[in-house]
Amino acid sequence: MNPIQACLFDLDGVLVDTAKYHYLAWKRLAAELGFEFTEQDNEKLKGVSRMASLDILLSVGGLQLEDHVKQELAERKNNWYVEYISQMDASEILPGALEFLQQCRANGLKTALGSASKNAPIILRNTGLTPYFDAIIDGTRTTSAKPDPEVFLLGASELGVAPEACVVFEDAEAGIEAARRAGMRCVGIGSPDTLGQADRVVSSLGDVSVALLQQIAASAE
Repeated sequence: MNPIQACLFDLDGVLVDTAKYHYLAWKRLAAELGFEFTEQDNEKLKGVSRMASLDILLSVGGLQLEDHVKQELAERKNNWYVEYISQMDASEILPGALEFLQQCRANGLKTALGSASKNAPIILRNTGLTPYFDAIIDGTRTTSAKPDPEVFLLGASELGVAPEACVVFEDAEAGIEAARRAGMRCVGIGSPDTLGQADRVVSSLGDVSVALLQQIAASAE
């Protein structure tokens, strides 16, 4: 019997690629503030909350602003981002993601989303992925950002599954650390160079199967 009972998924970079829309919105904000925000700068924002991302962007521009100004800027950036993602559809689901979610369903595995994004419900609705999740934990339901394990522990609790019976799918170092701190197994989506702390690293969910989860569980015993 497979000791894995649930799969918890990050959103950006795992199920869909919304990173490009985040980057367009941050780049637009930086341009309004009078400096350039490069793709290399944008790498520092992976897995980071909205306000922490703004702080990083402002540091790139050498700016220090009052909190009320920062709130206004974060809201402006988010409005642009929502404009972009409102045009998303099922064609933007990453390769293998839908098929693996269907495989989880067929094998009786519970599923949860664990994302810092406060716009996760919009993205899931527009791409048609909402029905594949038993629980959706997003940035509106957590107080601590990854690498704090709160988002994954809350997901496991809502699913009624012990942390050690969960596997997390993540594309960011902060997410991998959060999974490990939650006492969960973890599959990294991306490069082994940056995600080496995961139990297994694959290039996409197209490389994942329920059989692979059994292997991961067995190797951890």
